[in-house]
Amino acid sequence: MTLRIVIAALLFATAPALLAKGNVEAGRQKAQVCQACHGADGNGTGDGQYPLLAGQYADYLEKALHDYRSGARDNAIMAGFAATLSDQDIADLAAFYAAQSGPLRDMRGAR
Repeated sequence: MTLRIVIAALLFATAPALLAKGNVEAGRQKAQVCQACHGADGNGTGDGQYPLLAGQYADYLEKALHDYRSGARDNAIMAGFAATLSDQDIADLAAFYAAQSGPLRDMRGAR
């Protein structure tokens, strides 16, 4: 029983790394087009008009971009950009923005 618990704990602890699909460096290159609205690292441009992306959960960003691309989420500007993205582009962008530090916090207040 103890061995099962140890194996389960190890699998649970390594699951995020195993599921990681995006490449941060590739995302950094692809994010250049996003900088005008979301800032160089996803922390915005200072005007508060566009969402902050830095530190956001990668799975949330992937879902949002897929939804913009499919039309499930309505925003003409983002739909136009998302339409040009492949699934790998989306994963790379999500990995890049998730890896950036920013003011976003989880429900416990942690960054």
